[in-house]
Amino acid sequence: MGKFFTNFSWVEIFKASTVLFAVVDIVGSIPLIIKLKEKSGEIHALRASIVSLVIMVSFLIVGESILKLFGVEVEAFAVAGAFILFAMSLEMILGVTLFKDEVTGKTASVVPLAFPIIAGAGTMTSIVSLRAEYAQLNIAFAILINIIIVYITLRLTRRIEKLLGEGGIAILKKVFGIILLAIAVKLFTSNVKALFEVA
Repeated sequence: MGKFFTNFSWVEIFKASTVLFAVVDIVGSIPLIIKLKEKSGEIHALRASIVSLVIMVSFLIVGESILKLFGVEVEAFAVAGAFILFAMSLEMILGVTLFKDEVTGKTASVVPLAFPIIAGAGTMTSIVSLRAEYAQLNIAFAILINIIIVYITLRLTRRIEKLLGEGGIAILKKVFGIILLAIAVKLFTSNVKALFEVA
């Protein structure tokens, strides 16, 4: 049990949680979630949260193995991930649409809510990219924390929207967009150095 918690770090958990919170952007997705409810009926918060958790943890465990299968280094994937995070941050800051998702279907709690809105390409890329920076255990805790936030947000979607208002949600997206942009730059610079060192 002691060995299991050797790499445990509250600092890493906080940093990884911040990255995932910015990427998942569940608060910023509230207007989209409301549209989903109107189109597909009631959203099942627990089902969406569990499916998202399974997808994210699975990718945390086997994501690196999949990369090795294709001969891709974690650092190289992290650099690619930095570009995706950069694009996502521009979406949040500038209010442009670079990634398009279809929002239809009867199983809205799973598709498109759990995947790709919550556990989409950006989230999975971020998880593997974080492996180059933090211990797997700490990332797992960060995922769990974010899933709890996702569940609470899904349960209280209407109340949060009324509380923050359109202006509040817009400001929150801008703030986390800037944080995500800074993270993307750091992820790029640190892993590009590692790639050149290996070369």
